[in-house]
Amino acid sequence: MELLDAHLVPAVDGVAYGLLLFVVAAGLSLAFGTAGVLNLSHGMLYAIGAYTGAELSDGTWGGLALGLAAGTAAAALAGAGLSAATVPLARRGHLAQALLTFGIALAGGDLLIQFFGADELPVRVPGALDSSVHLLGHRYPAYRLCFIAMAVALAAFGTWVLTRTRVGAAVRASADDPQMLAATGHNPRAVHTGVLAAAGALAGAAGVLGAPIIGPGPGTSENVLMLSLVVVVLGGLRSLWATLAAAVAVGEVQTLGVSVLPDLAPYLLFAAMAAVLVFRSRFTEPEAHEERGPSADPVSRLRRLLTARWENRPRAAAPASGAPGRLGAWLSGAGWRQAAPLLVLLVVLFALPGMLDPYSISLAGSALALGLLAVSVTVLTGYAGLPTLGQTAPFAVGAYATANLADAGWTVGPVQIVLSALAAAVFSAVTGPAVIRARGTTVLMITLAVGELTSAVINQVKSVTGGADGLVGFPATRALWGGEGMTEERELYVYAAVVAVVAVALTLLVLRSPAGKLLTGTRGAEARMRASGHPVGRYLLVAHICAGALAGVGGSLMVTVQQYLSPADVGFEIAAFALLAVVIGGTTSVIGALLGAGLIVFTRDWVAGSWPGHGPLLLGTLFIAAVYLLPRGLAGLRAALGRPAPAVSTGKATP
Repeated sequence: MELLDAHLVPAVDGVAYGLLLFVVAAGLSLAFGTAGVLNLSHGMLYAIGAYTGAELSDGTWGGLALGLAAGTAAAALAGAGLSAATVPLARRGHLAQALLTFGIALAGGDLLIQFFGADELPVRVPGALDSSVHLLGHRYPAYRLCFIAMAVALAAFGTWVLTRTRVGAAVRASADDPQMLAATGHNPRAVHTGVLAAAGALAGAAGVLGAPIIGPGPGTSENVLMLSLVVVVLGGLRSLWATLAAAVAVGEVQTLGVSVLPDLAPYLLFAAMAAVLVFRSRFTEPEAHEERGPSADPVSRLRRLLTARWENRPRAAAPASGAPGRLGAWLSGAGWRQAAPLLVLLVVLFALPGMLDPYSISLAGSALALGLLAVSVTVLTGYAGLPTLGQTAPFAVGAYATANLADAGWTVGPVQIVLSALAAAVFSAVTGPAVIRARGTTVLMITLAVGELTSAVINQVKSVTGGADGLVGFPATRALWGGEGMTEERELYVYAAVVAVVAVALTLLVLRSPAGKLLTGTRGAEARMRASGHPVGRYLLVAHICAGALAGVGGSLMVTVQQYLSPADVGFEIAAFALLAVVIGGTTSVIGALLGAGLIVFTRDWVAGSWPGHGPLLLGTLFIAAVYLLPRGLAGLRAALGRPAPAVSTGKATP
């Protein structure tokens, strides 16, 4: 009782916070479990309601009611818009949806800040609630008690609609058997739109009601999204009561846990999320990978039309006589087509120092570091079939290993590269068994949890990582033994280019070897590979370790080029950028991943520099454009344009 009395206020705060997360997570669960949309912009929907409610709050009951109605309606409209945006991606799986909605979140969050301002908005509640009440001898804000009652009422109403009404029956049927729903005369597309609008309404209502508790401001939407994902994973998609229990547990960890177990609280949530996902995956057979093609949306039709016209263009006639030699056949065949991008890339890489200013050269070096991270994601996503949002974890291990090695006097570049790659490989070997058993969206969530756990460790272990302040001031890297530390942008870039070329060349050699073909076979025909006696799990674990080592090399390069390291350099946003680079380049294209990383750095740092304050908007637009316009990446577009024209039937018999 004494312990409860001492921590009563944080415990009640945990209930209030948990109920807030429950309302948000219920919408996220509805969107994912029923509409099948992995909505990473759900936090933005919460922010729409929070900003709207704060703007309309005037300290009266009418202002609160008006803000609740307007915020809920605005978020519902945004949810309906998301339905229209994600419908063309229905056949492409959750990875495309995740990237699209993350891009929408970036762009929408920037627009909200531009409209409402970057400062946290004050929220005025009615006078009767702007006071404290006595709760078991403690003073407690009246609004928070009122919010608990309102959240319970909202949850009860939502449960009643889903379980006791015809609308709820249609929603459940759309998740279980959409064909039967269509046979009964209901339009599945309309139900899909209604579900996402309802999910948006729940997030918007939570934003309005929760604004006095966690006010709207930069970073709020990301925090709410991450915690809601934890709630959905812990509670599952089948029971609202389980989601409610998980939400209250998360709320208590965030409030009571910080005061009772401050050293463990930062790790508990994502550790629990990873443990639950791994536990569930142990009792389900790995699903076979399924290739999904682009849907028949207007953009796809336009692209196919342009491709068909390009394929049917007039072609030069072949020489009438004289067979080409061996070299000529290679130059005109598949060998040249495969080698040409590599040669062009090499020429461009080593010509850049003479063409760019020092700032642009430093950006090119950063792009190479991000490119190696993207290549490691390509190995896992495109070849092993394990889409990842947590490859920044081994990337961070390599980065912090290099920074600490340099601080300890180990400044020779090759030594830093080898030791950082080794540290990242060991890390990936430890985390690999938790990843390789799962498939699809579960892999995304497990790797996300691993990445967030790594971020929590980075913020806590200040003696090694510097915490939120990061690391700076360590000695510069030397390219070779006996050399001087590199400080000029050009020499740093040349060093990064040489390391990147060697790493990419080794990666390509492995991927095109028999081992790479086995890995590709594992992705394309896993069930057949298992039936043939192949140790699929061992192949995937080796791929996970090698990809981790490659990411560690990228992290080491980033530290060498930047000469500083902060948690933002290895956070969730960088993981999403790496995954976007893979989508831009094509999921199985190593060179495409490098080009995608260069485009991202160009947009984030160079283009955004000429339009200050709008970097997230530009990046969000890049996410959206890449998902819609490049369903198979630059590699797929190149393959389509280079495909020989189809034969045209004349209706006559050939001799």
